[in-house]
This record gives sequence, C-alpha cells and structure tokens, in this order.
Amino acid sequence: MQAWRVHDNGEPREVMRLDDVPDPVAGPGQLLLRVRAVNVNFPDALLCRGHYQVRPAMPFTPGVELCGEIVALGEGAQGEVGARVLATPTLPAGGFAEYVTVDAATVLPAPDALDDAQAAALHIGYQTGWFGLHRRAGLRAGDTLLVHAAAGGVGSAAVQLGKAAGARVIGVVGGEDKARVARELGCDVVLDRRGDNIVGAVKEATGGRGADVVYDPVGGDAFAQSVKCIAFEGRIVVVGFASGVVPQAALNHALVKNYAILGLHWGLYNTYDPASIRACHDELTKLAAQGTVKPLVSERVPMSGAADAVQRVADGVTTGRVVVVPGQPEGDAR
Repeated sequence: MQAWRVHDNGEPREVMRLDDVPDPVAGPGQLLLRVRAVNVNFPDALLCRGHYQVRPAMPFTPGVELCGEIVALGEGAQGEVGARVLATPTLPAGGFAEYVTVDAATVLPAPDALDDAQAAALHIGYQTGWFGLHRRAGLRAGDTLLVHAAAGGVGSAAVQLGKAAGARVIGVVGGEDKARVARELGCDVVLDRRGDNIVGAVKEATGGRGADVVYDPVGGDAFAQSVKCIAFEGRIVVVGFASGVVPQAALNHALVKNYAILGLHWGLYNTYDPASIRACHDELTKLAAQGTVKPLVSERVPMSGAADAVQRVADGVTTGRVVVVPGQPEGDAR
C-alpha cells in the first residue's frame, strides 16, 4: 500500500514522502481499516517539524484522525466488517495511508448524517470544542463567546458549538475571505485582527462588559488581547498555540480581574475519563443529525496532495477543514 512518511524533521512539504510499504495486519484487539478520509490537523505539521509533545520514531506516518471502513478484525476485537468508524490511530502508523490498524476499543461510529470527509473532521476538533466550552468553561445560553481563528478548523467547530449552546459569538479572523466564512458560520460579530481594534470592539459589542468565555487556539497576541477584554468571572480556554508563541500569563492580572485561565488537553480524557469521550460523541452525533453542527470542509484533496495540504494548514492560509480522501481521483481537488 501507499503511505506518507516523515523521514526527517522539517516543513511538511519537504519531509513528507509517499512510500510503498507492506499492508498492515490487525493484531489482537485491533481493527484493520481502509482509510476513507483523513482530516488535516495543525498537530500533523508540528509532528513533521518535531515540535509536538509526542515524538514518534522515524519514519512515521502522520494523520491523527480519520474516517475508515472496517475490513478485518484481529483476535478478540469487536466490530462489523463494512462499518464506517472514526478513529485516532496510534503513531507511528498514522492515517495518511491506504490502510491502518487501530485499537478496536477506541473507535466511534461515523454519524450517518455526515459524509466521509465531514465525519473525519468531526472528531478531535469538535470534541475539543465541546469539552472546552462545556466541561471546562461552563458556557451558558446568553453568554458572549469570543473565538479566535473563527474561520479555521478548530475555531469553526467552536463557533458552531457556541451557537448551538445559545451563546452570542464574536469571531476573530485574519482577512476578508475568512471574515466572510465566519459570518456564514453564524458569528454574530466578526472582527478582522488585521485592521480592527479587537479589545475596543469586543467591549463595544458587549456594552463594556467583555467576553464571558474566550476560546483561544492561537496564543501570542490573541491571548494578550483576550485578557484585556475578558468579563468579570470570565473564562479563557487555552486550546493551542497556532501562532507559535506561548504566552506568559500575568497571574496578578487574573487575580485583580477575577477571571480564570483554563487549559484543555482533549487527549487526557482518553486516559482519565474515556467514557466521557463516547458521551460527547453521542451528543455531537445528535447535533449533526439535527443539522446544528456540520464540519466546514473547504477542500477534499486526493492522496497525492497530502503533503501540500498539511503545509497549507501549517501556513494558516486555509479555512475550515482540509481533508485528504485517498479514493478521490487525481486532479479532482474541491
């Protein structure tokens, strides 16, 4: 089979190579999946660069979430051949491949309401949004939610989940094209970080109160702006640092303004509370069936375009989700 592999650390476009490798075989407790769609995530780029918290042995295949079809069961594994499932494969054998093995106990049923590419994009980003907004920040109907990078993969999920919860959503984006996407997603107010005074605009939009909840996958200047426009007893959810800058929080400022800084590492729920992952998925499946949430898939690219897709996500020039579809014909990116 073919699989994209990283042999050296560097920029994705330079270090990802499409190799011919042996077909994997499902071991005890595992499922063999035919990969139907792989969602591109920012951590895929960090893995290529060697900047992620996990450093798999080389050569490794990136691709941290996918929608696949069960084709074989290992000894003791439960599942139904032909079923569509969502999976987070264990590195070094990630999802940018034609086939992959996964732990049968960790797969989730793919929602019937979503196609393969949409389903592949529902898992990590939406689970992160749900846990961040509901379990960590306690988002309530009527709250004002400020979402940084609102037109991106992680941000777009938070916008939809915030609207589903009855929040008023302010989206921050970079550029008019992304502003248009944020409006289409349902943001009540859209701010362009390239020209708008974010702090002043948030205060104006909230009558001086500020945002009750901030969802920040960016870090850097985005975090610095957030602490200046957070409401009394507001909650800032730190999701990641796409800017490449990890901010240094001034805890005396958090004390004086009575706001909370909350970290969100979704993967730890797999370790400490795995049942909550399935409960969240059940809720997301209901929202998808209702049409309340629907992953914004801006591009579906063939297998040959995976390295370029990861690079463009890393460069921040994409909107929504870019999904690699191994069965898509060459030259049919859309």
